[in-house]
Amino acid sequence: MTTTLPDRLAINPKSPHFDEALLARGIGIRFNGVEKTNVEEYCVSEGWVRVAVGKTMARDGSPMTMKLQGVVEPYLRDEAPSDAHPGIDI
Repeated sequence: MTTTLPDRLAINPKSPHFDEALLARGIGIRFNGVEKTNVEEYCVSEGWVRVAVGKTMARDGSPMTMKLQGVVEPYLRDEAPSDAHPGIDI
């Protein structure tokens, strides 16, 4: 399997940017240097992430999201980030 991640990825199966095999491997997102666990979609080239806003839901039952601008760094969870300390889970 390749270790290169796509420029854009979404967890919604209805999205054209959804990739089930890649998501099954486990993707981590570091946004502006902080680990984010509620990311619904990201785009590295445009520098944004969509994060879930609490437990609020849209009319169609999907989570409400907010678009945040900044530096996006996706990585595979089975490979530790380069600045991570061994034995420490973020």
